[in-house]
Amino acid sequence: MLQLDLRASEDDGIWTDAEPLLCCAVVPEAPNTATFSFVARSGAQFRYEPGQFLTLELPVSGGTIWKTYTISSSPSRPLTIAVTVKAQAGSVGTRWMLDHLKPGMEIKATGPAGIFTMPRKESKKYLFISAGSGITPSLSMTTYLYDRGTDTDITFVHCAHRPQDIIARQRLEQMASRVPSIRLFFIVEEDDPYRVWTGFRGRLNQLMIGLIAGDYLEREVYCCGPEPFMDAVREMLIALGYDMEHYHQESFAAPVKKEEQLPEHDDVILDEDSAASVLFAKSEVTAECKETDTVLAVARGAGIVIPSGCTFGVCGTCKIRKTGGEVHMVHNGGISDDDIAEGYILACCSRPIGAVEVEV
Repeated sequence: MLQLDLRASEDDGIWTDAEPLLCCAVVPEAPNTATFSFVARSGAQFRYEPGQFLTLELPVSGGTIWKTYTISSSPSRPLTIAVTVKAQAGSVGTRWMLDHLKPGMEIKATGPAGIFTMPRKESKKYLFISAGSGITPSLSMTTYLYDRGTDTDITFVHCAHRPQDIIARQRLEQMASRVPSIRLFFIVEEDDPYRVWTGFRGRLNQLMIGLIAGDYLEREVYCCGPEPFMDAVREMLIALGYDMEHYHQESFAAPVKKEEQLPEHDDVILDEDSAASVLFAKSEVTAECKETDTVLAVARGAGIVIPSGCTFGVCGTCKIRKTGGEVHMVHNGGISDDDIAEGYILACCSRPIGAVEVEV
C-alpha cells in the first residue's frame, strides 16, 4: 500500500524530472490500452500545459528505451499525472508497460514538453478531431476546460475502429452530460458484435464535418492521430475553405518540442487565378477553366453531360477515367483506392491542375 501525503499545501513544490514517477493506478481503457497514473513520492505537484508530452524511460528486455506519450490528464488536477497508451503490432515499450508496470513501481521520465497546446488567450469555440490513441491531447484539453468551468464551446470528434476501441468514453460522456457546451461525436468503422451502435459509421469526411459542426469555420481546430488521418483532415478542411492559420496538429508518433521542429506540410492550395483546361477526348472538346473549377462544372459549362448525383464525392455516379494530366481530388468515400490507381476520378470533386484529359 502506498504511503503518501497527497494533501496540497503552500509548501508543496513542483515536480521536476529529477524525481522518478511513482505509479499509483492502472486503468484499462480498451483492448491493449490502459491509463497509467503517477504521483511524486515527495508530494510535489505537476505543472504542464494540456497537450504536452512526457518521455518515459522503460527498462524493457534487451535494454532501456525511451518512449514519448502525450499526457492524458489535466493540469487542473495537479496531484497526479497520467498517460494513456495503446499497444500496436510490434510495440515494445508500450507492451512492456501493459504487461509489467504496476502500482508501486517507479520509472524515470523527462518533460513535460511540447508545443501542441492551447494558447494562453483561450478561444471560445474548439473542434477537437482525433483517431486512435491520438485522443489523448483532446482528452487533456477537454478536461482542463471542463475543470475551469468556462463557457467554452467544444465539439469533440473521435474516430475508432469499433465502439469498444473508444478510449475514455465514459469519462468524456460524464463531462458532456454535465456541461451542454461539450458535444461528443464518435465515428466507427465497424460495430461491436451483438451490440447496437447508433452513431456515425464509416470514415470521417467533409459531409460529416458539416453535419457535426456546421460552424467549423469559426472554430479553432486541434487534430491528432496517425499521419494519413491527419493528412486527410487537412485536405478536407482546405477544400472546405477553412483558414488553416487556426488549425493545429501533432502526430502522437513524433511530437515536437519547438516550433522550428514542426514538419513542412505539402498542402495543395488551388489558385483561382491559375489557368487550367480539360480535354474531353470522346467529345473532342477542350474547355478552358480555373484550377478551382471542378471537372463536372467545366463539363456542364461546355455542354457535356456527365451523370452525377450527390456532387459531394459520396455516391460515385460521376466516376470517369482520367487519361492525362493531374487533378486534385478530395472525395468522401465514393471511389476506391483501386479505381484511383487505375486512373479513375470523381468529376464532382476533382479540380484540374494545368491541362487535363478525360475519357468523356
